Amino acid sequence: MPDDGTALSICPLAFAAAAGLGIAEMLTKTAEDRRAILAVCIFLTVITWLVFGQTLGHEFINFDDDKYVYENAQIRTGLSFHGIIWAFVHAHANLWHPLTTITHMLDCQVFGLWAGGHHLVNVLLHNIAAVLLFLVLRQMTGSPSRAGNFWRSAFVATLFAIHPMRVESVAWIAERKDVLSGVFFMLTLGAYLCYTRRPSVFGYLTMSILFAAGLMSKATLVTVPFVLLLLDYWPLKRATDFRAWRRVMIEKIPLLELSAASAAATTFAQTVTMASLEQLPLLPRIKNALASTVTYIRQTFWPVDLAVFYPHPHDQLNRWLVLVSAALIIGISLIAIFTRRNHPYVLVGWCWYLGMLIPVLGIVQAGLQGHADRFTYLPHIGLLILFTWTIADLIRRWRHRQLILGVAAAVVIAASTVCAWRQTTYWRDSVSLWTHTLAVTSDNATAHQNLAAFLFEHGRVQEAHNHSRAAAIIHWQTLLKDYPLDIAAHNDLGVLLLQTGNARDAVAQWEMSLEIDPNDGNAQNNLAWVLATHPDDAIRDGKRAVELGEKATQLPGGEAPIVLRTLAAAYAEVGEFSKAFETAQRAAELATAQQNASLVETLRSEIELYRVNKPHREMPQR
Repeated sequence: MPDDGTALSICPLAFAAAAGLGIAEMLTKTAEDRRAILAVCIFLTVITWLVFGQTLGHEFINFDDDKYVYENAQIRTGLSFHGIIWAFVHAHANLWHPLTTITHMLDCQVFGLWAGGHHLVNVLLHNIAAVLLFLVLRQMTGSPSRAGNFWRSAFVATLFAIHPMRVESVAWIAERKDVLSGVFFMLTLGAYLCYTRRPSVFGYLTMSILFAAGLMSKATLVTVPFVLLLLDYWPLKRATDFRAWRRVMIEKIPLLELSAASAAATTFAQTVTMASLEQLPLLPRIKNALASTVTYIRQTFWPVDLAVFYPHPHDQLNRWLVLVSAALIIGISLIAIFTRRNHPYVLVGWCWYLGMLIPVLGIVQAGLQGHADRFTYLPHIGLLILFTWTIADLIRRWRHRQLILGVAAAVVIAASTVCAWRQTTYWRDSVSLWTHTLAVTSDNATAHQNLAAFLFEHGRVQEAHNHSRAAAIIHWQTLLKDYPLDIAAHNDLGVLLLQTGNARDAVAQWEMSLEIDPNDGNAQNNLAWVLATHPDDAIRDGKRAVELGEKATQLPGGEAPIVLRTLAAAYAEVGEFSKAFETAQRAAELATAQQNASLVETLRSEIELYRVNKPHREMPQR
């Protein structure tokens, strides 16, 4: 826990928050009831802390939190002039986001390595973003003739605040960049609204500075100029003809230059983590992008089985899933275009969603994930606008419309609150997070690896080994889906499967290796050993073991002690104990010459078995 001086140290953050809220408050000076506005802001605050307040008792997670905070020497030392300079001229966790880096330094200055303090700042920033979204959206869409948009704006902001897909961005300290960039994004929208109503150089400069700050928090804001163009169309209605479109597009050129500079800096910083086209070709990236776009829509309505990490499917996606996803995206796009005159919010919401999602769809792949909940932090707003305005308009002629909408909104908000609160509980520590991830995903090597690392650090060695072994197995299985002729992968996977007690599948892997290359010595030796020594009668095949063992000895390196040991075991399995004895003796002599004491000892115990006409049996240790 921090000392008594902590409250004073938080002043810079509190000042920044107050400044943001002050700008938003300037946007609320309309004829609408200020008490209703204040009530919505209070409600957003209460419900945000109701869901995410529990994170103040959570720990750091052993997934990027180490790189971002607790094992990063530059961050742990706190805030300093040198640290600020370092943040601007260095990549932090292979990303360039200097303002995010500075906030982590400030957290360490104030809270040290008390994880609860770092979580507190995340929740505070998300709270501010949600309130600002309501205030800005209300101002953009509200007027005396459109009073209903007040409640639509409040509903969109509420779902943005507590939808279960927000959990990853808020409950994960390493995702500070999401909530911080979210605040600057909302402030950019507010400043842009002020500029459009009273154009001035100062107004444009203010908006540009806020946008630049957002880019320095997270570079995925590069498509914000596109979002501003959408808002020019609706609800601001600044682009009504060709001349107006030309004017508002020219107006965005300086912002696009800022986006280009940010994209270049981020690309340079992410060079190490970017997958090459050889590692992941373009076509699988496009397929995954299409499927992910639709997956996020499904998760909007049915946010179950959410996880911190979803493995990339590579080129293993079902063809029909990809085709249906593409058809759905095209279909919604056509509907949005054809209904744009009477329902412009459909086009704006849909294009907002797609436009802000493009930088994180994996066309330029950085990392191992297929998709991620955190990628929807700002794109989701477009979907929420689309669905909220559409549903409200579809039932505008219904009797008791307000009652129906009120009850439906209350049910949706209550369900989202419960689901988000429960999802947040999984983030309390690394074991809980990774155990849940393994429960709701399949073939997740990253989850096994991180759980194994945590267990090993805390002395749970055997559990750690089990998860570590499961992670290599998954790695090789995934690799073989893309490269089925990789002999080394088949051989290594066979060894791992045997270590887990799955001898039949191990044998199958070595058989595949020999189908690809009948003279592969590793496969011959491994397969011969299992066929000669496995305790299960149904698996052993002495005759085949001898055949493989003799072939292995004729290959380059075939006189190695380990190969001769396998051939000796194969001879013993078919009852040729004299040959087994002689071969094992020769192997022991070679092992002695190589000063391999452990192998010599093993061979001597096996020689004694062959001396009394007994075969060797061995079950791999798990």
